[in-house]
Amino acid sequence: MNVDLTGKIALVTGSTEGIGFAIARALHNAGADVVVNGRTRQKVDAAIARLGGRARGHAFDLATADGCHGLIEAEVEPDIVVSNLGIFQPQDFFDTDDEIWDRHWQTNVMAGMRLARAYLPRMAEKAWGRFVFLGSESAFNVPVEMIHYGISKTADVALARGLAKRMAGTGVTVNSVLPGPTFTEGAGEMLKDQITADRSFEQVSIDFVKTHRPTSIIQRPATVEEVANMVVYVASKQASATTGAALRVDGGVVDFIV
Repeated sequence: MNVDLTGKIALVTGSTEGIGFAIARALHNAGADVVVNGRTRQKVDAAIARLGGRARGHAFDLATADGCHGLIEAEVEPDIVVSNLGIFQPQDFFDTDDEIWDRHWQTNVMAGMRLARAYLPRMAEKAWGRFVFLGSESAFNVPVEMIHYGISKTADVALARGLAKRMAGTGVTVNSVLPGPTFTEGAGEMLKDQITADRSFEQVSIDFVKTHRPTSIIQRPATVEEVANMVVYVASKQASATTGAALRVDGGVVDFIV
């Protein structure tokens, strides 16, 4: 399949590193003009430099309404929006205060909602658009060590499904993509105490999957490129009949047949 996104503007939030940057790079490689987003100008500029031509970016904290509004004013009519920005923090339910819940909700849910509320009507006016929410296998397989995160990802999947129905007949699709454990900088930070001279990040990550996500069929984390591949497909012209879907790139962690 030859995905050609030449002439399309693709906005990817939280795209200075990790899965977000891999998505930005994959869309850029497919021909799209890519808009990078991060919280600091330094990280945004570094990501733009790595991407090269047809890339630009904006530093806004999308966990705030003001940050979302700033980005919406700066980028008026993207054709493709990937709401990738997200945070996670292992914390027992009984030690998780309102501030942690609110931070996850504002970052993982409200940021994407605000962008969708602004951009989807503009896409409908052009009779074409792609909006993709980055969910997680944790949306279905809520992790006991971070229930607050799982709930926020369940909300993302529900939001994508509801918006897909709201945009019925417009030529605009809305989907969620659900990674499982993935080799990212965030995972490295979470597992850093287990990394030693004798145990690399890769081995520690594989051991984590086998111990804490034993239903994984691939028995390893995914790569960021594997997640990005799914996003490129749903952002493509070829994916016109795929909408309202929760597309898993979880290595089979969720033990479910549909």
